[in-house]
Amino acid sequence: MNPTSEGRGERLGVAESLWPSEPIILGPEVSARQLVLKKIQELSTSGHQHAFMVADLDVLASRHRTFLQALPRVQPFYAVKCNSSPRVLLVLAALGTGFDCASQGELEQVLGLGVDPSRIIFANPCKAVSHIQYAARCGVQLLTFDNEEELIKLARHYPGARLVLRIQIQDSQSTFPLHTKFGAHLEACGHLLQVARELGLAVVGASFHVGSDCHTPQSYRQAIADCHCVFEMGCKAGHQMSILDLGGGFPGIEGSEAKFEEMARVINAALAQFFPEGTGVKVIAEPGRFYAASVCTAAVNIIAKKSSLEPGGHRKLAYYLNEGYYGVFRVFLRDPVPRTPIVVKEFPSEPCLFPCTLYGPTCDAFDRLFSTEVQLPELDVDDWLIFPDMGAYSSTMSSTFNGFPITAVYDAMSPQLRSLLETVP
Repeated sequence: MNPTSEGRGERLGVAESLWPSEPIILGPEVSARQLVLKKIQELSTSGHQHAFMVADLDVLASRHRTFLQALPRVQPFYAVKCNSSPRVLLVLAALGTGFDCASQGELEQVLGLGVDPSRIIFANPCKAVSHIQYAARCGVQLLTFDNEEELIKLARHYPGARLVLRIQIQDSQSTFPLHTKFGAHLEACGHLLQVARELGLAVVGASFHVGSDCHTPQSYRQAIADCHCVFEMGCKAGHQMSILDLGGGFPGIEGSEAKFEEMARVINAALAQFFPEGTGVKVIAEPGRFYAASVCTAAVNIIAKKSSLEPGGHRKLAYYLNEGYYGVFRVFLRDPVPRTPIVVKEFPSEPCLFPCTLYGPTCDAFDRLFSTEVQLPELDVDDWLIFPDMGAYSSTMSSTFNGFPITAVYDAMSPQLRSLLETVP
């Protein structure tokens, strides 16, 4: 969403006005965090304290380099559902990533950027017939499946597809498990591969997903070992197996670097054991939050406040924010540990901290940021809070429930990244 021109600020040593519909070009003296603080100052002065986010698109290029360095054999197919901002997708297309799409709408968006269909995997195992037909018309050949009924649909509506069998894995203690909804049991894979053969369909590989924000790196090793078994089953059934899809699950927020490095070590070792180089197997993955999480920073304003005394005289606070669960914070209630925001306020000395509940602006009592309290100082109405690492599953899950608008996102990038985008046809 592009913000209106109302309330645009002065120049800050950047190439364009501060809050334009075009991306903000960052100079060496202006960081994305400084842009957030400048916008807060501007809104506070104008009396229009709207929630907003700033997206530092150069983070995508940095994350892309990190991914390729850590997993040199793995080609990333970015999970569009994580953050489908047009400029996010444009930057990733320019960097050469593939794309994991889950619907016709996502296919249309990525193909509309000029991305070749060979750089797309339609990775939803249970698809509507009309979406399958659209993929067939557009030449998106790589599709996943995990059940016999899907094979029957594909044989009828897209017999020329190249199919990837998604397997079910053990619970990986991820923040967002997926194994109960998707994936075929390993014991059922032989039957599915045989059915595909009888229907004249080509199965070309196997895939899995350890769950979004995985906490157990060893889950990748077991899943890769299981896919090796599926490859053997596929070859026995007469399929030419050549694609291994590692799915997603890679962490992306600040401080998760060590966990990602451990995952990369586990994955590289498992690939060397079960799919050594020279076997002709193409390895891909579907990272989402790894690329997008640290791209965006959100700024929200306190619009109301309540104070209460608990038994024993303990004081608790409740802050009501102008953004909440029905906006960019929808995924927060599933986070195992609440994120403590950055307080944009100076105190003369170290302030006392209080247990605080953070509510969103709607009339629904369920509209809160976390299921538990966070420790914050006493703040006032019109004070601001900053939440880093807000690029994953924020804008894509927002709604206008209760009449509250979608939060504006301001894109920022370096001159180097802008030059790269200008070279893209």
